[in-house]
Amino acid sequence: MSNDRDAIEQIEQHLMSPNQAWLLGAGISKNAGVPLMDPLTDRVRKKIVALEDKLVLDVLFEELPVKSHVEHLLSHLGDYVALAERAKHDEIKIGASTVKTEALRHAHAEVVQSIAETVRWGYRPAHDEVPEQVGGPGQSIISIDEHRAFVQTLFRTTQAGLQERRGPVRLFTTNYDTLIEDALSLCSIPYWDGFSGGAVAFRNFSFGEAEPATGHRAHLIKLHGSIDWRLGDDGRVWRVRDGDQYPATATRVLIHPQSTKYTATQRDPFAAQFDLLRRSLATKSDNVLAVCGYSFGDEHINLEIEYALSAPDNRTTAIAFLCETNGMPDCITKWRASSWAKRLYVVTDKGVYAGSNGPLHADKNGGARDWWTFSGVTKLLKDGAGGQL
Repeated sequence: MSNDRDAIEQIEQHLMSPNQAWLLGAGISKNAGVPLMDPLTDRVRKKIVALEDKLVLDVLFEELPVKSHVEHLLSHLGDYVALAERAKHDEIKIGASTVKTEALRHAHAEVVQSIAETVRWGYRPAHDEVPEQVGGPGQSIISIDEHRAFVQTLFRTTQAGLQERRGPVRLFTTNYDTLIEDALSLCSIPYWDGFSGGAVAFRNFSFGEAEPATGHRAHLIKLHGSIDWRLGDDGRVWRVRDGDQYPATATRVLIHPQSTKYTATQRDPFAAQFDLLRRSLATKSDNVLAVCGYSFGDEHINLEIEYALSAPDNRTTAIAFLCETNGMPDCITKWRASSWAKRLYVVTDKGVYAGSNGPLHADKNGGARDWWTFSGVTKLLKDGAGGQL
């Protein structure tokens, strides 16, 4: 058997594992109409209309590296809020400007609200001769087709016959859209996400508690929060419908800031979410972590994966689906040279990497493979790689 075929068959077998988790990133929602970070940043800056907020954000962006995006902005803004709150006069100097703490808080809230509205209704930037598309209330441009196809395939095809001898599939996501949970519901897949209730729900899961053992085929763990999570004045986290004025809320729990992420993950709900990721990866039983749509840009998540898989008794196999056109992520290059590289597979547009070997199974005509995309992964799960060899 050739190395090419052997690697493909091993990946297919791992994706049939009764014990598996998925890490899903922003890339899975791009075709659905949810913009990636760069166009999201551009859209948010256009949506901010208050002059004072614009001035604050412009000054902050001048301080950030050229390639910074909206999560970096929020992190930077959060750092300045913390500094201003400790200052004698409840203000802080940013560049040549002196800004009050309340102005910083207001700018932060406006950015968060703009992100939420853009993610909720969708945005497609102008491309070639196609003008930009902007969704809004009653005019959503969001599509759920790819998410529904993935869920349908994952739970009705690859997991057929395994329900009785397997635990739930853990779906970790860095996305704050609601497409995965909506797809699970549309496919009638019972899932747990740490909340109880209906359209309005309360979070009843805390750090250190055990996940429910039965009753759900999927556990959905949103590592960066969600557009429908709100933090109440009483400190409770609620899941609410868009537009509801109750329960009384102080702010929207939306993302997990970049530079302050370590501090943020020491508090619920983020502490509990990352603890679940840590527990899932630390298993001493055969286990599979499949990664799709994630660009390995969150160093905290990368370190959690590396720490767990490098443990001598760890038996998790990682399969990463990604685009290699602009180069491999630094952490993937490092992991491919590690002592546990034999438990790492990377499926890219240029071929398959099995540990330090590869690229294997490059396209015979020199073209690019599409099996790393969200729809490509779904096809791989449904039909296997045989038809693509």
